Amino acid sequence: MKPEQSIEGQPSIAKAALFGLCPQCGSKSLFAGLGQFADTCANCHLDFSSYNVGDGPAALLTMGIGALIILLALVVDSAFRPPFWVHVIIWVPFTAALTVITLRMAKAALLAAEHHNRAREAGKGDLL
Repeated sequence: MKPEQSIEGQPSIAKAALFGLCPQCGSKSLFAGLGQFADTCANCHLDFSSYNVGDGPAALLTMGIGALIILLALVVDSAFRPPFWVHVIIWVPFTAALTVITLRMAKAALLAAEHHNRAREAGKGDLL
């Protein structure tokens, strides 16, 4: 099976990441909160807590979004010269929203990739 193909009923990794879909059945039940995974899928009862997504995407996204925001703020400042409070009103909510949205998508993509690739911890039988 090619990586872009999926089993019948299973969403692709990209679709699961964009819409917060269960990687097994495709129902929109991956998240229980803004950035928190549900314990299990409400439809097929897949246990999401068995996947180890971790906080890996957070560091990379924070650096990337920080660099993007600084670049955009410098461009806006050089073009329009707004007062500092305008920068605060523009960039604080934009940064927060962009971080939450991209972190949510990155975590969902990692969980879906783990499911599609049947990733698991190595055991004694896997060592040799």
